[in-house]
Amino acid sequence: MAERNTFDPVTLRLFVAVCEERNIARAAEREAIVASAVSKRIAAIEAEVGAPLLVRGRRGIEPTAAGQALLRQAREVLSTMARMHAELSDFATGAQGSVLVLAAPSVLAEDLADDIGAFLKRHPKVRVSLDERVSPDIVKSVREGTADLGVLWDLSDMGGLHTVPYRHDRLCLAAPLGHPLAQRKRIAFAEALPHVNVAVAPGGMMDRLLQREAARLGQPLVKRMQVSSMDAAARIVAAGLGPAILPREAVLAHSAAQSLALVPLTDAWAQRQFVICHRADGSVSAATRLLVEALRVAAAGPPTGRPGRPRRP
Repeated sequence: MAERNTFDPVTLRLFVAVCEERNIARAAEREAIVASAVSKRIAAIEAEVGAPLLVRGRRGIEPTAAGQALLRQAREVLSTMARMHAELSDFATGAQGSVLVLAAPSVLAEDLADDIGAFLKRHPKVRVSLDERVSPDIVKSVREGTADLGVLWDLSDMGGLHTVPYRHDRLCLAAPLGHPLAQRKRIAFAEALPHVNVAVAPGGMMDRLLQREAARLGQPLVKRMQVSSMDAAARIVAAGLGPAILPREAVLAHSAAQSLALVPLTDAWAQRQFVICHRADGSVSAATRLLVEALRVAAAGPPTGRPGRPRRP
């Protein structure tokens, strides 16, 4: 004899409706079904569980302890099925999925937009939304499921999330061509520090890293000028207002167009690794997995390059 399956989606939906309405008649009306059919389905799952799931209380029908457990699981199952239906509906309408990506400012200043653009050319029916956030907000949103992907510096705490290596960059001393250090092939942070007086995104991860390393050296990190973006910092440096520590890959275009020298830092921490993170609970959509793989492959190759932007060797 075949095993009965009383926990089908219709029955679970009816059970949730009864718990929410606290009344079988109202739940039946809400789900467009006769009340006797609702009672019959509830009785069937109670018989299979071997325990009562509902009791009559002062405010109407309420779930028992077993009922509360079933209610929690039923909502989770129905939510998963709703997400599955939505994703498959996207395929039916030709959209073929949507992905929300949150990225740190440093990542957006480099190749991510170009990599996503190349992906969309190959998969024009996938919708990708891209938003800039600070790293803690990215991790929080991905953990909570309000964002599909995060792309950020790997210094963040991403415990419980699945990570995939993305691109990397190197911090440099950015200086005007006439600066005494502009002709150097490379330089240690300790030697560059006394010359640095332009800070980028104060309070951000890169700023905190530089503050930490300066403290280890016992030297202050002077901030005579503070700006919020890499582009603004590059323009200030090119104008001769002072050197800054900047990611080489983010300001290569400025070095070519604005007479800006980029001297790589020799310190091990100056090499920054970016990662892609997403939830590890199996809820990742097909479109999200497709984008993750595309970004992974793109990172393994040469940089995409913007107009007028030299490629890394």
